[in-house]
Amino acid sequence: MAMAEPQDPKKGDKKQAGDRRGGGWLSRIAPGVRGAFAKRETPENLWVKCPDTGEMIFRSDLEAALWVTPAGRHMRIGPEARFKFTFDDGQYEALPTPSVVEDPLKFSDGKPYKDRLAAARKATGEPDAMAIGYGKVGGVPAVVLVQDFAFMGGSLGMAAGEGFIAAAKAALERQVPLIAFTAAGGARMQEGALSLMQMARTTLAINELKEAALPYVVVLTDPTTGGVTASYAMLGDIHLAEPGALIGFAGPRVIEQTIRETLPPGFQRSEYLVEKGMVDRVTHRKELPQVLGSILGTLMMGRARKAA
Repeated sequence: MAMAEPQDPKKGDKKQAGDRRGGGWLSRIAPGVRGAFAKRETPENLWVKCPDTGEMIFRSDLEAALWVTPAGRHMRIGPEARFKFTFDDGQYEALPTPSVVEDPLKFSDGKPYKDRLAAARKATGEPDAMAIGYGKVGGVPAVVLVQDFAFMGGSLGMAAGEGFIAAAKAALERQVPLIAFTAAGGARMQEGALSLMQMARTTLAINELKEAALPYVVVLTDPTTGGVTASYAMLGDIHLAEPGALIGFAGPRVIEQTIRETLPPGFQRSEYLVEKGMVDRVTHRKELPQVLGSILGTLMMGRARKAA
């Protein structure tokens, strides 16, 4: 009678160790099938939190609502989204913005100005705070200028001033109206007096539009403050504002500390300012293209009659 060959305990140990190293039965499943069991990571930007209510909103729903929350907060948006919402069918021609000398004062506030510019460009994909587009708004050809708050707070510097002037020149060359969507925290401190000079330069560009009888319409978005408010943001033929936008020169906190009084509710918000006559109309974002088209059509009709 033949006796069974005794099993080598070392071989058994190697087999078990091999199973452990290979991951056991799961390692024998095809990679494609195994991937179905893998944990799916949720994108970080899938949800957006409403600043007013704290409600978490599905990003695609917020985009479909033109970045207006269910609570009515008009969230800040960049040039690409603004052009898409404003121009008819989202069709427009992007116009270039002029280049300027960077960091003329060799300024540093703990971080070199050139580094701040590089970081802002990387974050926004734009060369500076201004972007220009040309297309039709409500059927009326127009040049649209958008100030991006995401780029160093939309601060007014030499590049932004040159951008505004370029937009005004484009409107003059095409004999069409200019629409400016403003959003800024004020002048760009890294450029000192060179930044403040843009207030006068943009005012001169607006005067050229007025001499040519071309409409200049301003849409004030959150926030529009500082030197921008003290110049081209308040020189339009018509001033519209998005709901809840902060509009002023100095901020409410600075004013309260200066006058040592509590400001009334909603002070410097668009709804308060339309009551005081500083803003002509508060307009919901979804209604802006239609309202702008109606305004431009009426103003351009008056220009045509005057020319005739």
